[in-house]
Amino acid sequence: MLARIAAGMLSLAGWRIEGQLPQVRQFVIIVAPHTSNWDFVIGVLARTVLQIPARFIGKHQLFRPPLGWLMRALGGRPVVRTRSNNLVDGVIQLFQQEPDFVLALAPEGTRSPVPRLKTGFYHIAQGADVPIVPVAFDFRHRRIVLGPPLIPGESKAADMAQLLGFFRCYRGRFAQPLPHYRP
Repeated sequence: MLARIAAGMLSLAGWRIEGQLPQVRQFVIIVAPHTSNWDFVIGVLARTVLQIPARFIGKHQLFRPPLGWLMRALGGRPVVRTRSNNLVDGVIQLFQQEPDFVLALAPEGTRSPVPRLKTGFYHIAQGADVPIVPVAFDFRHRRIVLGPPLIPGESKAADMAQLLGFFRCYRGRFAQPLPHYRP
């Protein structure tokens, strides 16, 4: 029932979902370009339509009252980015503990200009031995595009080039170039 309501809301707003998710129970979804708070709303609707049990991590300020309870109910986990908290290892443990764990996030560098893209998502996927699924929000054509899954391999630089190449074809709500990967 919720999936049909979410599908109707996306359709009324002129959005459609293209592509398919991998037929595995665990993966990391990375979303880009992330240029607007509307990305979150669209992402939650798409998650509901696709019936993905995706969780997300977000800056701790999002989890304060009055909407902190909602963020947690939607599957969010707060992260304080100003201190080292072994987040990668903690998320890898969640993949090991939960057979249907899916993590969705917008890597730092896809939201606002930074000198280099942060790659914690890559280390999580590599450590948990799960694929990375790129998902693009194409505001120009109102599409949510599910890209081909990538299994982290021997060359992080080659994998990052492939992921960034996928995202460079799409434009967020506001024009903003993605940073290059720098090892």
